[in-house]
Amino acid sequence: MDSALLVPLSLAFGIIVGAGVVIILIASARRGQRAVEVVSTSVPDGVDQVIEALESAGVVLDPSNNVVKASPGALAFGLVWNQALVHPELVTLVDRVRRLGDPITQEIELARGPFGDANIYLFVRVARLGARYILLLAEDRTESYRLDEVRRDFVANISHELKTPIGAVSLLAEALQAASDEPDQVRRFAKRLTKESERLTRITQEIIELSRLQAADALTKPDVVDIDHVVALAIDQTKVAADSSRVTIVSGGDPGAEVYGDEPLLAVALHNLIANAIQYSPKGSRVGVGVNNSDGVVEIAVTDQGIGIPDEDRDRVFERFYRIDPARSRHTGGSGLGLSIVKHVVQNHGGDIRVWSQPGKGSTFTIRLPEATHAAASSLKEA
Repeated sequence: MDSALLVPLSLAFGIIVGAGVVIILIASARRGQRAVEVVSTSVPDGVDQVIEALESAGVVLDPSNNVVKASPGALAFGLVWNQALVHPELVTLVDRVRRLGDPITQEIELARGPFGDANIYLFVRVARLGARYILLLAEDRTESYRLDEVRRDFVANISHELKTPIGAVSLLAEALQAASDEPDQVRRFAKRLTKESERLTRITQEIIELSRLQAADALTKPDVVDIDHVVALAIDQTKVAADSSRVTIVSGGDPGAEVYGDEPLLAVALHNLIANAIQYSPKGSRVGVGVNNSDGVVEIAVTDQGIGIPDEDRDRVFERFYRIDPARSRHTGGSGLGLSIVKHVVQNHGGDIRVWSQPGKGSTFTIRLPEATHAAASSLKEA
């Protein structure tokens, strides 16, 4: 071959080979970069801070549907447990987005917790977050669904229960006026008037409290709750009633249990159970408060040695204004709302309440709540 032609061909070949080497090196570098992205477990920059700042529920999931980041709201709503989504409905939405690539916006009804029959209504949006992750955002719409029900119930409760003490107050006021010249009668009617007014005040407060529990979510601003402290508060609040009835309150069980929610509301619920136990217990008996923490469930049991609950009444004790013994309730001033309040508090915390009873032997009411896992508790405390 002519040497003049050989030189340009050699140069061209060198350029092609050199370019090929450069392309191979660039491709190798890019493959290496992708490999680093695949094995990386960190979410994109800034996402951590955004999720932590969310008041609503926010969850970031990896390709295996493991939760790599969750906001306090997601933990409080019970959407995440042991680094996984709890509800299969949400998992289905995530899988659809991962498979099809398009974002999904949907309103969905979910169980409030792992047990119980309370529901939450969420406006959910699921979308890709980069090439690797899925972002799930959920806004609580439960309150809007409850609003109409609360209005109806409030009117029904007022008309059902308040008319009795209001009528009694009116009659007693007339009797006082008629007996103005009889001091003994005035004192007797005044005493009854005071009792009815106190009953009226108590019923009004409980109706308002029950309506608030129905209308608002206890976990809007969740916090880690120490169950030992809740038990101590509830027992302290019932000490005077226990002493006057000569009932001894004892407590025990697993220390250090934690849930997430609203401590004052949980203390109110437990106080109502203990007060109920004291009210239906004979003098000189004992009321026990025990805590059991196992398999992700915190149980708080209140046991009495009282009159017990007949079988036919057991399924109705949590209904508004339902009284097993109306005469006894009138004597003690009970409104029939205490156990209904307990039920709503527990359901708002994703739990349930159960009752065991044997007439003449006593009763045990057991609150069950999801335990706050170590990771959940840390996240809520940091928030």
